[in-house]
Amino acid sequence: MTTLRSAVHQAASLLLSYPDGDWSVRLAAVAETMCPLPGEAPAALLRYCDHARGVPLLDLAACYVLTFDRSRRRTLHLTYYTDGDTRRRGAALARLKALYRTHGWQPSDGELPDYLPAVLEFAARCPEPGLRLLRDHRPAVELLGHALEKHRSPYADVLRAVRDTLPAPAAGDRAAALALARTGPPSENVGLDLFPADASAHSEGARR
Repeated sequence: MTTLRSAVHQAASLLLSYPDGDWSVRLAAVAETMCPLPGEAPAALLRYCDHARGVPLLDLAACYVLTFDRSRRRTLHLTYYTDGDTRRRGAALARLKALYRTHGWQPSDGELPDYLPAVLEFAARCPEPGLRLLRDHRPAVELLGHALEKHRSPYADVLRAVRDTLPAPAAGDRAAALALARTGPPSENVGLDLFPADASAHSEGARR
């Protein structure tokens, strides 16, 4: 189970990163790895791969920006859902960095530690603490998944695969996700500008 879960987390990390110049290599690697694996999670990732194969790279990049960068209710930055633009988010990001350092890993340069592809790559490399980390952020993962389904986004299949690797949500997770959906993230004007509004945020060659 751990091996399958790690493979799904690594594949989802690759698919949720910005589709830049190495996209075709990433897509082929995910499809090759997922094809022989059983279960709904690999099947969901393969559905996304089937969709993405028929879409030109520039169109995929535009879709990525529209999906994740133009709506804060669909951001890939997990602590934003619970902490918003508040001072406590800085502390949450610092805790994530410390966790990664403890396990000898750090995300790509320039990326925030709560970026879901980074969290998933950590979970693939360090399964036990990674699974706990995803479990801790279950309300944000659920909210993002529901938002993608509502948006009818092909990326909903990727979130479906991630959610399938997690234990069933507890009542508290559901309540927290519903509360976040009703109220949105907390706000506090502290000069944060963490969510770029255009495609220039995803420079060529950067894994975003």
